[in-house]
Amino acid sequence: MAVLAGAVALAAFTAPAAQAAATGVTVSKAVVNGGKPIVVGTSQVVTPSTSYHFTLPAGYSTAHPERYAVVLFLYHGTTADKGAKAGGIYSNFEDCLEDGTRAWNCKGELYIEPRYRLDSDNDATTWKIGASIRLFKSNGTLAAQEYRTVAGSVQVKRQAKATVNAAPEPVKKGATITVTGSLVRADWVKHSTTGYVAQPVRLQFLKKGATAYTTVKTVKTGTKGALKTTVKASVDGSWRWYFGGTPTTGATASAADYVDVR
Repeated sequence: MAVLAGAVALAAFTAPAAQAAATGVTVSKAVVNGGKPIVVGTSQVVTPSTSYHFTLPAGYSTAHPERYAVVLFLYHGTTADKGAKAGGIYSNFEDCLEDGTRAWNCKGELYIEPRYRLDSDNDATTWKIGASIRLFKSNGTLAAQEYRTVAGSVQVKRQAKATVNAAPEPVKKGATITVTGSLVRADWVKHSTTGYVAQPVRLQFLKKGATAYTTVKTVKTGTKGALKTTVKASVDGSWRWYFGGTPTTGATASAADYVDVR
């Protein structure tokens, strides 16, 4: 088993320009984050999982992992070569296990620190999967290098957060409850959150003793992502706001607010 630490893996992106000749390496079965969207906030580091398979061309042995490096990265743009040089989402580490002659199965993770890797809200889009491939001679000099697009893609989304408050508490049966809250999402330019306006958000209720929420109504967010509506109190239970997400923003649910009905 060969482990390529983050420093070694990231070095693949600071090497000289790719040579014209293809390396002959086959990269397949690439999966990022289990095939699910990657949701990123404003400050917390995210490390999505990666897995892939690669085969070396004849003349290179898997007995010496220090003589090659195959590292996945994400980019959005025209080509893998331009994407790698323009800045993308790179590997944190790779862990590879030999699987037959000159073939390896690899697992690892990417490293996303939003303050430094995501600087535009346009980064909330579909990212292509690229592979940085470097082959070395027995003396350690670079023999061939290539940036390549591999099959697959992944959606990177802005993290959303919702809040809720149901009042008054407690409340008389049949009286009106006012449920307020807000919906915000990550702003990767300002490195803070901003209100998500004109978005449909479901008001959901969990009856005391029940195991699943039911949707009572759908309300659109107003200025700065504000939410407000009224409902009639009938039984004890918890209220929450649920947002199903969009192509650029992840889904979220607020914490529950329990109301005692007397």
